[in-house]
Amino acid sequence: MATIMRTTLIYMFALPLLVVLFGTPMEAHAKTTRIKDIVEIEGVRDNMLIGYGLVVGLNGSGDSLGNSPFTQQSLIAMLERLGVNTRGQKLNTGNVAAVMVTATLPPFTNQGSRIDVTVSTLGDSDSLQGGTLLVTPLLGADGEVYAVAQGTVNISGFAATGEGTSVVKNVPTAGRVPGGAIVEREMDFRMADYTEIRMALRNPDFTTARRIAKAVNGFMSAPIASAENSASVVLKKPANYAGTIVDLITDIEQLPIQPDQIARVVIDERSGTIVMGSEVRISTVAIAQGNLTIKITETPQVSQPNPFSEQGQTVVVPRTDVDVNEGDGVKLGVLDSGVTLQDLVTGLNKLGVSPRDMITILQAIKAAGALQAEIETL
Repeated sequence: MATIMRTTLIYMFALPLLVVLFGTPMEAHAKTTRIKDIVEIEGVRDNMLIGYGLVVGLNGSGDSLGNSPFTQQSLIAMLERLGVNTRGQKLNTGNVAAVMVTATLPPFTNQGSRIDVTVSTLGDSDSLQGGTLLVTPLLGADGEVYAVAQGTVNISGFAATGEGTSVVKNVPTAGRVPGGAIVEREMDFRMADYTEIRMALRNPDFTTARRIAKAVNGFMSAPIASAENSASVVLKKPANYAGTIVDLITDIEQLPIQPDQIARVVIDERSGTIVMGSEVRISTVAIAQGNLTIKITETPQVSQPNPFSEQGQTVVVPRTDVDVNEGDGVKLGVLDSGVTLQDLVTGLNKLGVSPRDMITILQAIKAAGALQAEIETL
């Protein structure tokens, strides 16, 4: 039996006189992005819809009516609306499942258009395979019905159960109905009547907002755009502009912008994932990364008395082997002031640092005040 303990030792010092062991910084190349890819127009948004319904036609994989009273009540109510009276009767069907139906209503969706819906079980149904969603009204946050869903449920998994074993692939208790909902009510939003709108930045930043305003004003040769804050840019339609605000958005949304961003390091300690922005900079710092590994191996031996001896007994004699590795050959790396992300990654890779050790190193560099970036831990 072996037990392995591993300790990472990291030392950081400000050593401005040491020789830089890593490569020279690489110049960052400016990348431009269209305005339409980094902003959203205020008021142009999706709307979430939700509904409660029944899926029928399941091959015995539906809800147990005794364990799911809401399924039984819904089934009775549905049959009464269709003229079938089952109150007071004992229902014992396993082909019905109560489900929650959700959908996203895109902006400017016209009445009569179709949208996809997602169906998820509420009770103890094992699978929705082969089921059909019955007519289900989908409501918005205001309680109004905006769409009606119905159709065959498509699932990406399956469940098979026998007396001795069972097999389940993916999630058979959730599925989709492509184009399964018909839009019955349109959102009342007439964008063409507006003379002023706000563009919301997906990644708020003061520099990016100002660059957007300057690009729009330069293209239109008029001060029609202004950065309101780091998250929004106000766009006004000029008095002499012949088109609507929709035409104006179409004209300026293709303009190239170089987005700016703050230096940020995102760390997910659970998976060992590290994502670092290109603006991350490191002050002068030296990094030593070493490993201490202690391996203890037990190989017990059996000791027996001599043949034909009158005394003595068989015993187990412990034998322990301890192997200690103090991390011989540990290297010391120095990063000069202002090095880039490429230099940091190259240097740590030269030291043979694993992603999880790199997380500890980055956190220690930040604690030492040498990491000029924000660390965000997921």
